[in-house]
Amino acid sequence: MNRITRAMLLALYQLTLLVGIALMPLALVTERLGIRLPVHRAVRRLGDAYEQRAA
Repeated sequence: MNRITRAMLLALYQLTLLVGIALMPLALVTERLGIRLPVHRAVRRLGDAYEQRAA
């Protein structure tokens, strides 16, 4: 179970990074309008969760 959880967290983390990179043009436009996309929070939380499971 632990190995499956780590693999799922790693996959979600990498998918979140991919989505964040893909949304970069949209994030730059919305930033000019004063709106911030909270993708960094999801990346940070999944990264922390993966590190906790890997340790």
